[in-house]
Amino acid sequence: MSAPNPIAFSILGMDIRWYGILVGLGFMIAVYLSYKRAPIVGMEPDHVLDFCIFMIPISIIGARLYYVIFEWEYYAGDIRKILDFRSGGLAIHGGLIAGLIVAWAVSRYHKFKLRDLVDVVFPNVALGQAIGRWGNYFNSEAHGGPTDLPWGIMVDGVKVHPTFLYESIWCFLLFIFLTWYCKKRKFSGQIALLYGMLYSAERFFVEALRTDSLMIGPFKQAQVLSLCVIIACTVIYYILNKRATQHSPSTLS
Repeated sequence: MSAPNPIAFSILGMDIRWYGILVGLGFMIAVYLSYKRAPIVGMEPDHVLDFCIFMIPISIIGARLYYVIFEWEYYAGDIRKILDFRSGGLAIHGGLIAGLIVAWAVSRYHKFKLRDLVDVVFPNVALGQAIGRWGNYFNSEAHGGPTDLPWGIMVDGVKVHPTFLYESIWCFLLFIFLTWYCKKRKFSGQIALLYGMLYSAERFFVEALRTDSLMIGPFKQAQVLSLCVIIACTVIYYILNKRATQHSPSTLS
């Protein structure tokens, strides 16, 4: 299987790329589902919408800045390359960090629990990732090294691991699981913490296959960050779960 044309169509001489279409589609679906599912965690849908209005542009900027920082040797001194979003180069970790900052600010402004907001949003973030990762396929990027597996894809004449596909499948399954489990949550923040642990576990192993990873010295930054997130989320999960268990009605006499 070879990668298709990255250009979907052209309007007045401007190429519209599949990458942008798929990332945009992922955002729209995630926003819609977050808005509709807000009452499950006791939130006003309009508050979620307020968050999304600011989150979308800021998270895209954050994803781009994160990528540019780790690839500064390539982008240094060329503002046109930095602003060329359409050619790819968005780091999901940068987008997530920027989105969390926006979530904190909006939760403070509207005076609701940040943990409720991230619980309703993160399952849909996983779905958005599942959709957006296909943009990497059309751009022939975010792939792994050579493989003989039957589902490998051809990039520059070499059959390689479709790591975008591995992550897309995992994120779709993660979306299904978190959406189902959201109704069973025991404490605020549980769904977001599960996302942090489960997505990071997948990203750590898939990143090992990739050939275009951002680096921190000799280490792949996504793997380093994934390990940190897994540890932090696990510790916080244990603390909050213990508190919830101690204060549950069944434990009270």
